[in-house]
Amino acid sequence: MRRTISFLAAAAVLPFAVAGCTEKATSDAEAVSVTATDSSCEVSAAEGVTGHSTFAVTNNGSKVTEFYVFAAGDRALGEVENIGPGLTRQLIVNIPEPGDYELSCRPGMVGDGIRRPFTVTGDSQAATNADGKLAEAADGYRRYIRSQADALVVTTGEFVAAVRANDVDEAKRLFPLSRTYFERIEPEAESFGDLDPRLDLREADLEPGQEWTGFHRLEKDLWVTGPQPDTGVISDLLVADVAELAGLVNAEDYVIDPTRIAGDAQGLLDEISTSKITGEEDIFSHTDLYDFQANVDGSQAAIAALRPILDEQDPSLGPAIDARFADLDAALAQYREGEGFVSYDAVTEPQRQELSRLIDALSAEVSKVQGIVAEAAGL
Repeated sequence: MRRTISFLAAAAVLPFAVAGCTEKATSDAEAVSVTATDSSCEVSAAEGVTGHSTFAVTNNGSKVTEFYVFAAGDRALGEVENIGPGLTRQLIVNIPEPGDYELSCRPGMVGDGIRRPFTVTGDSQAATNADGKLAEAADGYRRYIRSQADALVVTTGEFVAAVRANDVDEAKRLFPLSRTYFERIEPEAESFGDLDPRLDLREADLEPGQEWTGFHRLEKDLWVTGPQPDTGVISDLLVADVAELAGLVNAEDYVIDPTRIAGDAQGLLDEISTSKITGEEDIFSHTDLYDFQANVDGSQAAIAALRPILDEQDPSLGPAIDARFADLDAALAQYREGEGFVSYDAVTEPQRQELSRLIDALSAEVSKVQGIVAEAAGL
């Protein structure tokens, strides 16, 4: 499996698997401290300056939490997920422009979270570097994101056509295949306000009065209840929401900061640790291994984009990440069946624990990437 920037260029034509990850492993004395509980989100500073900011997020609550930095319109500039009780995670975010932002802790990883204002002052600090490696990384990863979004539009259209034709068997076959393209780029969907929950909300995460749309609503219709009177409407909304996502990432003003690429790589691995490994993501279809592989592929693609920077800054890290991805790929290969995967309910608890161990080992290496990229940017 390749992990070079040239792969990303090819991926724009034929999207597929690659490798990756995020955070700085050491503490930063200048970091903004964030203390989250189940009902509060306390930050040590309400102001910052343009450029890269580091947040050290400690979860003193009883629920797993997330932390976000939002720009206007709920555009997420960075996030760190799956912060268990008693743990501290670090997030490095590039905030290139002065203005008003929001910090958000999300106890239980649901809802809008507990928000705090964060004002940024200073001159514009758009990320650039002299030899262009950061810009190349951003351009390559943006091509990858766009290629996956375009493929998602096509495969979702095929899936919805089967649903609308009441061809349940074909719709079941296409369900995990269409989701593959979404799962590879899910952190980007999460950055666009409520678009991610419209596409991917699970029944267990529904809040009182919230409308349930997206892939998992149709999953339940197909595997549990059978087609419902509004199944066609839900299908049309899914097509519209996927088209909206593709439009956003294909817009001329869509840019990706290199430190965010590292954040996406880590975020995709967190997705596995949070929901795929337990089987709660695709609880009706048990197609979790498709999503699992897609998250790994997307993470690998993000790392591939950053690889020239890693090789220059820390030549030992890239091979270490390669080895961890290879271990995980080999483990996932055991569960291949035809062109897909076995049902996740056939994977035993010891086997799930082994997959979890491999994810943790990979995350430990990938968590070093964001700090290296920020350092390369001179910030």
